[in-house]
Amino acid sequence: MSETTETPIENLTFDDALGELQKTVAELETGGLPLERSIALYERGVALHERCAALLASAELKVQQLVTRAGGALTAIGCILVYLALL
Repeated sequence: MSETTETPIENLTFDDALGELQKTVAELETGGLPLERSIALYERGVALHERCAALLASAELKVQQLVTRAGGALTAIGCILVYLALL
């Protein structure tokens, strides 16, 4: 992952951000990286985590609005909220 070709985090979808976060964590876990590279990866990892959390919060809000609009009749939505919370 080169610094000059990284996609801006705000342009990443949830799946793309999560995938990149997983790769970043794996690279950090291998160890043996120069300190500067480790810090840069860690910083990007934190930003990717924040992006994922924001997108999940947005998705949860949308689901809650749908449930409210349906008068709470969407019982299956509870399962979706649990799933989102586990991610």
